[in-house]
Amino acid sequence: MKKRILSGVQSSGTPTLGNYLGAFKNWVDLQNEGVYDCLYCVVDLHAITVRRPPEELRRQTYEMYALLLAIGLDPKVNTLFVQSHVPAHAELSWILNCYTMYGELSRMTQFKDKSARHAGNVNAGLFTYPVLMAADILLYQAHLVPVGGDQKQHVELSRDVAIRFNGIYGEVFTLPEPYIPPVGGRIMSLQDPTRKMDKSDPNPSAKILLTESDDSILKKCKRAVTDSDSQVRYDPATKPGVSNLMAIYALATGKTIPEIENEFSGLGYGAFKPAVGQAVVALLSPARREYERLMADIGYLESVMRDGRDRAAAAAAATMEKVRNAIGFVSL
Repeated sequence: MKKRILSGVQSSGTPTLGNYLGAFKNWVDLQNEGVYDCLYCVVDLHAITVRRPPEELRRQTYEMYALLLAIGLDPKVNTLFVQSHVPAHAELSWILNCYTMYGELSRMTQFKDKSARHAGNVNAGLFTYPVLMAADILLYQAHLVPVGGDQKQHVELSRDVAIRFNGIYGEVFTLPEPYIPPVGGRIMSLQDPTRKMDKSDPNPSAKILLTESDDSILKKCKRAVTDSDSQVRYDPATKPGVSNLMAIYALATGKTIPEIENEFSGLGYGAFKPAVGQAVVALLSPARREYERLMADIGYLESVMRDGRDRAAAAAAATMEKVRNAIGFVSL
C-alpha cells in the first residue's frame, strides 16, 4: 500500500505566492510523483475560532477549494474535500480531547500567539485547536504530514496522543511523521523581508495573492524593498530584500542562484525586479484564469466536493469503527 499524506488549508483569506511556493506547489509535485495516497482538505472547522460572518466563511470555502483545483490538484487522483463535510472530524476531536493533557495544550505556541492577537475572543476552541488537528491526521491514518517549522509541534502532539491511545487500547492509530518537502522555500514579505509573507498582512504591497492581476504583480515586484547596493547578489544577512526576490525568481523559473547572479551581473535592480514580476506572472496567471472559470460554475465545484466528501467519509468510517469498538461504545 502507498503511504498516506494528509494536509489542509484554512478557508480564511486568499493564499499568497508564499503559500504556493512553500506548500501548494509541493502538493502538486507529490500528486505527480504517484508515490503517495494524498488527501487534501479545506479546514473550515479550524477557521471558526475567530468570529466571521457566515457569508464570508461560505464564500471563502468555495474560493479555497477552487484554488486547490486551479493550481493543478486532480480530484480523481487525490481525495480533495471540505473538513466540515465529514462529521467524524468533530467526533474524533471530542474523543481525543479526553486523551490529551491540559499541560500539553497550554504549551502550544500557536495558542499563545493567537490569544495575544485575539484577546477579546480566547475561546475553548482556540485552546483545543491542536486536538482537532490531531483528529484530522489520525482519522485518515496518515503516515506523513507536510509541515513547516511552525506546525511541527502539532504533528508531535498528534503522535503523543496516538501513542497514549494505542498504549491503552492497542494499535488503533498510525503514528504520523512530519514530512519536510525536498523543494520549496520560505518566501518573505516584499516590504519587510525579515518577516514571512503572510496573507493576513494589512499592507497589500507586502504580499502577492494567487488571484492577483498581472499588472498588480508587476507593480508590487517593482516596488519591493531591496537596498542601496544595486548588485544582484544572494546574501540573506546583509541583502534580505534582493535575496528574497532571487529566491522567488529561482522557484518560479527553476534557475539556480549562481545562474541568476550571472544572468543579472552588471544589470542592477532596474532589470531584475521586472524580470521577477514577469516570472511570477507566468507562474500564477494560468491558475488565476482557471480559478475564475471554476468560480463561475459553483454547481461543478459542489459536485467535486461531494465526490471528495464521499471518499474521505469512507476512509474516516473505517477508523471510527476501530475507535468506537476500542473505547467500548455500543454499536447498533
